[in-house]
Amino acid sequence: MRRGAKIPAAPLPQRDGIDPVRVRLPADPDGAWGTVREHLVERFRGAIGAGRVAEMVRGGRFLTVDGPVDETLAYRPGMYVWFHRDFAPEVPVPFGIQLVHRDERIVVVDKPHFLATTPRGRHITETAVARLRRELALPALQPAHRLDRLTAGLALFVVRPEDRGAYQKQFAERRVRKEYEAVAPYDAGLALPVTVRSRIVKERGVIAAHEEAGEPNAESRVELVEHRGGLGRYRLLPATGRTHQLRVHMNGLGLPILNDPVYPVVAEEPAPDDFSRPLQLLAKVLEFTDPVDGRPRRFESRLRLAEWDTVAHTSDQ
Repeated sequence: MRRGAKIPAAPLPQRDGIDPVRVRLPADPDGAWGTVREHLVERFRGAIGAGRVAEMVRGGRFLTVDGPVDETLAYRPGMYVWFHRDFAPEVPVPFGIQLVHRDERIVVVDKPHFLATTPRGRHITETAVARLRRELALPALQPAHRLDRLTAGLALFVVRPEDRGAYQKQFAERRVRKEYEAVAPYDAGLALPVTVRSRIVKERGVIAAHEEAGEPNAESRVELVEHRGGLGRYRLLPATGRTHQLRVHMNGLGLPILNDPVYPVVAEEPAPDDFSRPLQLLAKVLEFTDPVDGRPRRFESRLRLAEWDTVAHTSDQ
């Protein structure tokens, strides 16, 4: 297939809200692969195992636009092949996704704690996008941005592929006003509100991000809304979107967010079915000018942070 040619539609439907994997066969100047099967075995033997790849070929699990790949299909550079991965069992996240807004272009939801936005690592079918595709019968649904797995609150998804770039651009160019709410220790000696600017670095393979000297690349405003029983309820306004930014900045102020398993200390990972200590961080508000029709949009989460409700209830007794 020549460069720039349109990619054909996948011959496989989604499975559990997940698109099939698409593979484009590379050039083969040495003629190493006489058949597509030979290439697939070599390409995926490390991730899947040579025996499992061969078994999948025999079972018709790899498809081209012309049908299943068999043992003898000749190798042709540029050919597309699709298949579904074997999904490992996942522990269901026992919280539903609440619909906040839906129209012909966008879907806005309240994502619960512990549910990843998009498939990654061991979280594939138990993700917000996979669930919503199934529940709303919207197979083309895609996220406009990513909300951390441990953070609850507002997430925006785009219904039509042709609109996705416009909404993603709003987030990438910081045209979306985002407001978060957090529960963390209260420090009477800390002057608030404060704007924190620092350089945050997140290294691949390292769980925690860290701050270092250098040109700031992250900015957050921290405001105290109220305090009770040694805890404060905070409004957090990020001007940038670095990984773990709000968690890092709150920890740097000596106010680590309640139930944070990474800051200030990386804790032992809880059991996959332990949902007892949700991070007390909530994406509360999304506000922007709609890039398609130009009208103002404002969405507010209907979720509440459980730890603050507990403190408030105890204080009122």
